[in-house]
Amino acid sequence: MLRSSRLLLSSCALAALAAPFAVGAPATADTAPTSAPSYSEYVALGDSWSADVVIADLDGLPDTTYAPTGCAQSHRNYPKLVAKALGVASFRDATCGSATTDDFSRPQTGLPTGETNPAQFDRLTPTTDLVTVGIGGNDAGFAGAAISCINLLPANTSAFDALALPVSLPLLGSSVPLGGCKQRFVKDGHDQLADRIAASEPKLVAALAEIHRRSPRARVLMLNYLDAIPEKGCYPLVPITNTDMAYLHDTFGRLNAMVARAAAAGGAELVDSFGDSTGHGVCTSPLTRYVEGLGIVSLNGLAVAVPAHPNSAGAASQYRSVMKVLTGTP
Repeated sequence: MLRSSRLLLSSCALAALAAPFAVGAPATADTAPTSAPSYSEYVALGDSWSADVVIADLDGLPDTTYAPTGCAQSHRNYPKLVAKALGVASFRDATCGSATTDDFSRPQTGLPTGETNPAQFDRLTPTTDLVTVGIGGNDAGFAGAAISCINLLPANTSAFDALALPVSLPLLGSSVPLGGCKQRFVKDGHDQLADRIAASEPKLVAALAEIHRRSPRARVLMLNYLDAIPEKGCYPLVPITNTDMAYLHDTFGRLNAMVARAAAAGGAELVDSFGDSTGHGVCTSPLTRYVEGLGIVSLNGLAVAVPAHPNSAGAASQYRSVMKVLTGTP
């Protein structure tokens, strides 16, 4: 989902980071249900939470089978796990870090490696019979908003505003917020992030309509986002105050509600990866969480991960959610 995928390291740095991981095992999906229907041509579309982006893991550098290195596709993202379980004859994974619905219809440039991912819709054909879609967070600008909630202090304060001082201080070439992020996004009862989310809904509906137009035979599944953000903070593990964490939690709920509405309006089946991942958010233990916090080392599937993104255990959870819908099992 997140534009913070642009924080990925250069190819040389990636290779250096991959070297230390010689032991351990990444998280894997459970055995696939045997009652899955038959599909012959599967295409996966989406952002970084569908690419399940990774910097390096036991598989090495990101998978370049279907997309450039800069898309940071995991070798074990949920689309690949689904394709393997279904045994499809033809599979194309277009998912890419930092993608928006605009990148479905035009090439995605500006990847951290300088590469270009072809328009994701180009992977669709009239004979495609299964499509998974995970998109919306970047259209709404949720990633940057969440990162802006990182706070140097354990409590929000307006003292700096009252003193007419900057709300951030320079630190290692970046800015560290000192005031609350909710108070920046909600002015006079007007929520800017809520507006962005609402404005993204027609884009998702239009994207689904185009999928149906290009691949009229396809069964289309749309995933919401994993349960990543708790109602209460866990400062300093994740340096976001309780007030701002609660705001992000509610906003994330708005985002997933919008995805559900778009799926219904666009003729897609909703895959509730959120409901299937409850209890595995960023404030849980390193061996339990499905979404990493600000650190870059994942222990729930050993990897140099991308902060604020699913790890391989999260990808396995998404896979199980998709298979549950495909097989009709509870």
